Amino acid sequence: MIALEGVSKTFDGGASWAVREVSLEVPAETFLAVVGDSGSGKTTLLKTINRLLEPDSGAVFIDGQPAGALPAHELRRRIGYVFQGIGLFPHMSIAENIGITPRLMGWREERIGARVEELIDLVSLPRAYLRRRPAELSGGQRQRVGIARALAARPGILLMDEPFGALDPITRDALGTECRRLHESMHLTTVMVTHDILEAVLLADRIVVMRQGRIVADGEPHALLAGHPDPAVRTLMDMPRRQAERVRTLLQERGA
Repeated sequence: MIALEGVSKTFDGGASWAVREVSLEVPAETFLAVVGDSGSGKTTLLKTINRLLEPDSGAVFIDGQPAGALPAHELRRRIGYVFQGIGLFPHMSIAENIGITPRLMGWREERIGARVEELIDLVSLPRAYLRRRPAELSGGQRQRVGIARALAARPGILLMDEPFGALDPITRDALGTECRRLHESMHLTTVMVTHDILEAVLLADRIVVMRQGRIVADGEPHALLAGHPDPAVRTLMDMPRRQAERVRTLLQERGA
């Protein structure tokens, strides 16, 4: 569904590599998590997929076709995008926010209305919220609306850039579970950038680790948890295990 071949992107007039010669294939209906330190190239990689950034070299393919075969705005309407800042339009109602992409695509109003109601149900928000403005909702509720908006035009691909980073742990866990459910029920191909290794392990079918613009590890969560020849990758993937061991120790101490 998504393929990158030798993709590179530089900034500062070519002095700084953000992504360097990355090749990656994401089969249909895969949930891929991209992890790595800040500045490792995760978000830049994500943005090359829907042409928010154009690579300096290499090629991107969507469903077997070059990403450049369509005008960038048309491509983006076929790919859902969710990001940490949410980016809802404050002057629009929740219904208008969710329905904006189908409206730009020329859908009939009755079809848009039906889709908006379907999506507000899918993200587990009351239909009464459709009349509200974003400022009237909590952070977690606004992020649910952001997910609904990304899915409004029935895309086959969902891109998520740190979608839950600003949320409290309970809301973050609930929304992560909800996104995995939507991924499966809507047969999506999902690429999620996250700093949270445990989140990646629990949600993704496959994890890519980036460092200094390159992919340094790529595999299923259980395989990466079992070990990796790169010491930095091993340390990164050991984090969920260390957290679980600390929790286990605390519970044993309490039990004692």
